[in-house]
Amino acid sequence: MGLQIIKPDTRIDFVGLRKIAFILSAVIILAGLGSLVIKGGPKYGIDFAGGIIVQVKADKAKDVGEIKDAMNGVELPGLVVQTLGLEGDHEYLIRTSSSDISSQDIRNRVNEALTKDLGADGYSIQRLEMVGPKVGADLRAKALEAMFYAVLLIAVYISGRFEQRWTVAGIMAAALGGVIYGVGLTGLDMGWLTVIAMVVTIAMCWYLKLNYALGAVAALIHDVIITVGIFSILGKEFDLTIIAALLTIIGYSLNDTIIVFDRIRENTLANKSNASFGNVINRSVNQTLSRTIMTSLTTLVVVMCLYVLGGSVIHDFALALLIGIVVGTYSSIFVASPILLGFGPGSAAEEVEA
Repeated sequence: MGLQIIKPDTRIDFVGLRKIAFILSAVIILAGLGSLVIKGGPKYGIDFAGGIIVQVKADKAKDVGEIKDAMNGVELPGLVVQTLGLEGDHEYLIRTSSSDISSQDIRNRVNEALTKDLGADGYSIQRLEMVGPKVGADLRAKALEAMFYAVLLIAVYISGRFEQRWTVAGIMAAALGGVIYGVGLTGLDMGWLTVIAMVVTIAMCWYLKLNYALGAVAALIHDVIITVGIFSILGKEFDLTIIAALLTIIGYSLNDTIIVFDRIRENTLANKSNASFGNVINRSVNQTLSRTIMTSLTTLVVVMCLYVLGGSVIHDFALALLIGIVVGTYSSIFVASPILLGFGPGSAAEEVEA
């Protein structure tokens, strides 16, 4: 007998809790969007904004103010000093917005400044990275483009697999490609282009009645927005590792959603007692609940180890995964399935009966 932490006869009314879940999601999303608006958008790391970063490790704990004082004599535009990683790491990030200085020159300036205050043996430079502003803008556009195509292909796959409507899904993809190409000719920034693409994807899924795709895509967008919002609230930077984490979150959340959708489809086909679609969803989510929680907990343990022991370089990557796994598990139960209830195969009949 396999390990089960949820009793097989569990009958939690997840559909009945959907309004509370929607309110909770709305509050978190609005808080994140509010933070983004107040701070003027995401805080881009060197990968996207361009500039130079120097990661320094001290031999013992230093107040970040001491590092700043040591760097006062170095004339670098937009100089920022901040702690990095966990408290015991004793690591600091020195960043400048300029990319016109050679890497050797910046290394010499930092060494000269820190040696005066910390001593030659009191620190070491762990890494030094330089990215030009043009390269940063290109990387940002490519990252957004990757996320958009991931969501689009997922919408096509879900529509074909669960509703056997490959032709309609193909038409949607072609129409969306045409819309994005047309809007792209206006020279709009890739960020806004991605937002428009997501809105058009949701609208087309709704118009073409691709209900499973609508639920899955809405849940994925929900997960990404919440993760980005929490990162903004925490003042964390967005770089290529965070984009990799967001794409991983999309894949993880989709996997959970597909498990639930698969069981909903099976139970819908086997529904000989004419139970309402809401009851079918509740039964399906309860049947997969043990598997969902076990998978999430084991994944969380691994990512938590990565967060605590993985070092400062992947600290934020692991944090994004931690947030994404929790939110992705929540959305597969409380967001994707209730949306399916609102637009799915039994919704119209249930409204008539009501």
